[in-house]
Amino acid sequence: MQSIHVDTFDDWRDAARRLLASGVSPTDVQWIGGAERSLFDDAPSPTAAEHGGRGTTPSVPKAFLELARYVACHRESGRWSLLYRTLWRLTHGERHLLQVTTDDDVHQLMQMRKGVSRDIHKMKAFVRFRKLETGGAEEQFVAWHRPDHRIVRLAAPFFARRFGGMHWSILTPDESVTWDQTSLHYGPGVPASEAPNQDALEDLWKAYYASIFNPARVKVAAMKREMPVRHWPTLPEATLIDDLLRQAPARADAMIQTNEGFAETAAHFMPERGDLVSLRLAAANCRACPLHQCATQTVFGEGSPSARIVLVGEQPGDREDIQGHPFVGPAGKLLDEALKHAGIERREVYITNVVKHFKFKETETPRGKRRLHQKPDSREIYACRPWLEAELAAIGPQVIVCLGATAAQALFGRDFAITKDRGNVMRTDWCDITIATWHPAAILRMQDASRQTQMRTQLVEDLTSVK
Repeated sequence: MQSIHVDTFDDWRDAARRLLASGVSPTDVQWIGGAERSLFDDAPSPTAAEHGGRGTTPSVPKAFLELARYVACHRESGRWSLLYRTLWRLTHGERHLLQVTTDDDVHQLMQMRKGVSRDIHKMKAFVRFRKLETGGAEEQFVAWHRPDHRIVRLAAPFFARRFGGMHWSILTPDESVTWDQTSLHYGPGVPASEAPNQDALEDLWKAYYASIFNPARVKVAAMKREMPVRHWPTLPEATLIDDLLRQAPARADAMIQTNEGFAETAAHFMPERGDLVSLRLAAANCRACPLHQCATQTVFGEGSPSARIVLVGEQPGDREDIQGHPFVGPAGKLLDEALKHAGIERREVYITNVVKHFKFKETETPRGKRRLHQKPDSREIYACRPWLEAELAAIGPQVIVCLGATAAQALFGRDFAITKDRGNVMRTDWCDITIATWHPAAILRMQDASRQTQMRTQLVEDLTSVK
């Protein structure tokens, strides 16, 4: 048995190439992992020929390479063995292994990727920059964060986009990153003792958090799940939590007496657990907006909990409202056809809507009353948004496809124009690859036959591009 020592993802990739070229089975390899220092260097990896020409390395599905980037950041010591075993199977007769979500290896990889994705989401939410008093003309900001996994290089590009006009550094125990307003620079980890202490920005964070804290919506367990206690030492607003909780009952009573408070959202109905089953059960009782009063039922998302692709529509229609499943009406049939033409199995994706209740108006027709779709307004979208965010956090998709303008504006912002930006790959807080395309219902409503045909073709092309 060969013992292979790897410290970085590049080490594992190069060793895996050599082992594959030599035909070494996973059962004949013992992977000994070390502390990762630099996972994704751009230096080219040695080919099989450079290692003695012992064979040709088989091609590897692109989806596996993307998956491996995330799994390599996980702290599980057995990740290198798992990755090589999966790579061996993919290149030895199981080319479509990653599509078998019930496979033990695939399931474990997806869970590890999901854990890393969630950790990245937490880092984006809980990093707090503090201003350094350097005396120079250029303002500098620094933050210290303790992630569960080695995710600095996966998360850093988000901060470069979000805070592109700042000179900042993020320090973690494993690695540090600095943005000089031009490029990212990585260095060694830094202990918490070397992180900066309080500055003037802390008062701003505290004032903001106190202003948005709603005592009528307090759920301590849910708050600790979304804001883990281990992150509190680096969050200025966390020092206010104990006092705010003690004051919550009195403040809630005062709000009731004066009819004050913030708009209701689905956050009030969130379950303690964040898995899809718990979310679906809790959403059935959602009363965050008036739409539940007339709709038959909540229509929650459906599909694989480890789906790499999530499709997001606007809201359920008449058929969906009656049957309780998303995209089962005429628009759903068109979507099924488009997925088939794109080579995507519906059972492998997750399909949901921005709004979970059917909004309609009843009209009289010669055949009786008919429920006509109405577009949800911004208040209803805002109220329902926590459900969508919870679904995306639970799944951690690689690709999000927004079907129609409502879904696209919910994720990209209200200025998004689907006629101009359809099909363009963009990054969002939930996924690095997010695109928008036509909603099947919009295609069905198009009166111009040639334009409808064009939109159908574009829908298939957009779905094919994300496969």
